[in-house]
Amino acid sequence: MLRSLSNIPVIVACIALFALMVMTFCDVILRSLFNAPIEAATELTRIFMAIVVFSVMPYISAKGQHIEVDLTDTFFARLGIERARDTTIYLVCGLLLLWPMHRVWALAERMLDYGDVTEYLAIPQFYISGFIAISLAFTSVSMLVTGLLHAFKPSALEASK
Repeated sequence: MLRSLSNIPVIVACIALFALMVMTFCDVILRSLFNAPIEAATELTRIFMAIVVFSVMPYISAKGQHIEVDLTDTFFARLGIERARDTTIYLVCGLLLLWPMHRVWALAERMLDYGDVTEYLAIPQFYISGFIAISLAFTSVSMLVTGLLHAFKPSALEASK
């Protein structure tokens, strides 16, 4: 059940990406053929991109599917401390994500207080900022849990792959 629930953010990102693709296609056709672009295309692109990027962050973090540069892998492998490295990286990154999460949440609260809305569709901007903050919080928790699993029960990580 937990595995199927973890696919929900991926499905949300897929839907947002598909909507972005359809909107861009329609915008290009309307702009080229009828000289009538979609006025709100820019703000919808920003919203859809935020949904695509931030909805899958917890999933990617938990699965360890980040972009990685393996410049030091042979060094850590020779020392036999890959697990300690991975544990440290996950725990430090999970803790570091708490700061941007806190800052984005503060910005979302400010947007709510000021009543900021998007230009064309008048969508309250705190919805997207709040979504980003919540996604960062889930990402932080998933990285901390993954780091603890690396430290204390690495076999659980192998079973989830």
